[in-house]
Amino acid sequence: MENYKNIIVVNKDNKKVIYWLLTGCFLIFIMVVVGGITRLTHSGLSISSYKLISGTIPPLNEAEWIAEFDHYKQFPEYQKLNTHFSLEDFKDIYFWEWLHRLLGRLLGIVFIIPFLYFLLKKQLTKPTIKKAIILMCLGAFQGFLGWYMVKSGLVDRPDVSHYRLAMHLTTAFLTFAYTLWVALDLIYPVKKVVHKSIRNIIRFGMAILLVQIVWGAFVAGLDAGWIHNHWPLMNDGKWMHETVYIEQNPLWKNFVEGKSGVQFVHRYMAYVVVAVILFIWYKARKLQLTALQNKGINILLLLVVVQFILGVFTLILQVPVVLGVLHQVTAFFLLAAMTFVLHRFSK
Repeated sequence: MENYKNIIVVNKDNKKVIYWLLTGCFLIFIMVVVGGITRLTHSGLSISSYKLISGTIPPLNEAEWIAEFDHYKQFPEYQKLNTHFSLEDFKDIYFWEWLHRLLGRLLGIVFIIPFLYFLLKKQLTKPTIKKAIILMCLGAFQGFLGWYMVKSGLVDRPDVSHYRLAMHLTTAFLTFAYTLWVALDLIYPVKKVVHKSIRNIIRFGMAILLVQIVWGAFVAGLDAGWIHNHWPLMNDGKWMHETVYIEQNPLWKNFVEGKSGVQFVHRYMAYVVVAVILFIWYKARKLQLTALQNKGINILLLLVVVQFILGVFTLILQVPVVLGVLHQVTAFFLLAAMTFVLHRFSK
């Protein structure tokens, strides 16, 4: 059993740094939730310009709202999809994108200002300074990817590139995982390796989970969740519908750009994720684990079962907003659990 007295031995300064990092984790989580709602309500192209400072304040009167709505009318989403929109309809979608961007600005402030404070007060070790700089670079890159993604939907087609959406979402998940890892380094300064074999399996599980998250973003970006709404078979009672491999040419494009092909990869990759985590749990049962390692693996197993069930119902019910958001949120928790478990099995 791990000696809990040796697990969390932190001075006041370290506690402040830990709280700072965990606050960052929480804000990234909220951003992912709001980002999911923004995507599922098709709100992401409602703000067609980027103003770092002035964009923080939404329209405050009727004249400003009308001017913003007139600006929105100049772009493909309104011209090709939403010509029926009233000003009130526009306000609804504007809110979610504005909130998402506001949280991004807040996240930047939460990372930068405390970092400078801790730096001036000499409350960060050199390794933590390096990790914090990486975190801020990831955050800045995430902000750039957000605008890069939106730009792709303002030219010809009224939808963002699913590749850019995947980059934006995956970077958010990676930024969260790395922030959590840095916090765990401070919370649990003493790590312990319990069998390299299971650690390597957990690393593989992390890699597979990240691949699944990428294809989940592809599904969202291509609206591929609104087809083949059956389980366990696809349409016409087939394990692999013919549209999986005939939508795109050459063949490989079906699995990254075809709706059926992308959904096919995502639904069957889910079985792989479940199988790998079940295998981790099975292997762990034969080892002498610490209480935290045991608890982490049990939570990991529970979350992957919940995530799988949510995925099935999200598919067969044709992606209702609530289930779509829950599916994304549970993926976030699953990554958090995988990060925690990997950390507890690392040097």
